[in-house]
Amino acid sequence: MTAAQNTAFQAGSGFTPATLLTGIASVVLVLAFVWVIWVSLGTFRAWQNGQVVLFDVVWSALRASIVLMVLGFYLR
Repeated sequence: MTAAQNTAFQAGSGFTPATLLTGIASVVLVLAFVWVIWVSLGTFRAWQNGQVVLFDVVWSALRASIVLMVLGFYLR
């Protein structure tokens, strides 16, 4: 953004574009953390009921964590 655009954005919204970007990235990462917890707990419950083996629990948690790491890398 140019300096004029940055000033106009700040005057209209009350905060800087960098603050908005940080807020959006924070919300996305919190939602991703909730998703990883949801996947892990769902697979753990399936393992408790005997529907999946322990390997599936570890594998799904690992895949979800990898997605979280890649998302964190791009949002930093």
